[in-house]
Amino acid sequence: MSSILPFTPPVVKRLLGWKKSAGGSGGAGGGEQNGQEEKWCEKAVKSLVKKLKKTGRLDELEKAITTQNCNTKCVTIPRSLDGRLQVSHRKGLPHVIYCRLWRWPDLHSHHELKAIENCEYAFNLKKDEVCVNPYHYQRVETPETPPPGYISEDGETSDQQLNQSMDTGSPAELSPTTLSPVNHSLDLQPVTYSEPAFWCSIAYYELNQRVGETFHASQPSLTVDGFTDPSNSERFCLGLLSNVNRNATVEMTRRHIGRGVRLYYIGGEVFAECLSDSAIFVQSPNCNQRYGWHPATVCKIPPGCNLKIFNNQEFAALLAQSVNQGFEAVYQLTRMCTIRMSFVKGWGAEYRRQTVTSTPCWIELHLNGPLQWLDKVLTQMGSPSVRCSSMS
Repeated sequence: MSSILPFTPPVVKRLLGWKKSAGGSGGAGGGEQNGQEEKWCEKAVKSLVKKLKKTGRLDELEKAITTQNCNTKCVTIPRSLDGRLQVSHRKGLPHVIYCRLWRWPDLHSHHELKAIENCEYAFNLKKDEVCVNPYHYQRVETPETPPPGYISEDGETSDQQLNQSMDTGSPAELSPTTLSPVNHSLDLQPVTYSEPAFWCSIAYYELNQRVGETFHASQPSLTVDGFTDPSNSERFCLGLLSNVNRNATVEMTRRHIGRGVRLYYIGGEVFAECLSDSAIFVQSPNCNQRYGWHPATVCKIPPGCNLKIFNNQEFAALLAQSVNQGFEAVYQLTRMCTIRMSFVKGWGAEYRRQTVTSTPCWIELHLNGPLQWLDKVLTQMGSPSVRCSSMS
């Protein structure tokens, strides 16, 4: 049964009148897309008005928006199980939806928002109610704009962010970087980066179980897909792999992998391009470091879009810094060399599945060049100053 009213109530019209428009962002998608966005915004406001009428907080919302005053009260709605709000066929975090609507149309993710001190029901407090008063949140400036093809883990698409074409221009090759580990008691030689025969190794998992053999990539471009053709140097086919413990959810997900993902290694940079009709989800610590996001952030890459998931030059700079901080700091960089990627289903703070091992079908990439470089540097540096144990 549809809840869409045949007319727009006056309070909804008033609230929509305060909607911020994205200045200078027109063009992409044309009038039809803008019209769809307007309809979606109206549905989002109607949905909120309906909730607030039940709790008597509608006047407080209108007061906050019309006065643009942060000294207004919390305007709360019940928190859903996964923390997200569904409006029509789109899901997103409620405070992000309404902050984008009434304050910052170019808002990408909840990582760019910080609640003011006197907000009692801020999203990050994880209470049963969540405050959607847009003036109870402040914008946190990020060091750079999000990458092409990025969709935040909030699960909301921003059309301006989608890059439909792969940038095949080769960046400058990684220069032969050398590092001199700091150790005052030994005369150590600089450690040079060198390319291995296989630039990455890929392992396939279903839930928490490893399935099949590791794929070793020697070609600069390869695809990981769901088909049943024999794998070759440019293709890792998951369709042929068998697993006696496979359940119905995994079976269904495998059917949707389709053309999967293409991985490129060009000029010291690694890109992932979604070829599937379903999104892929990527956790890349190197990418997260670049944009100042939490290390565990998961990026959603929609069909036809791409994301730079590793950059050797950035890694070299981090390694140079870490060498001066000692063995443990360098060892911590090993996590930067592992990238996890789930097909069809997302995971993380804003999803029902909290860990990658809860997703039906996923792969883990090990970047062999950076890992071998780390190994050489650590060998030069010698033992850690603190003995490693099961507690460390």
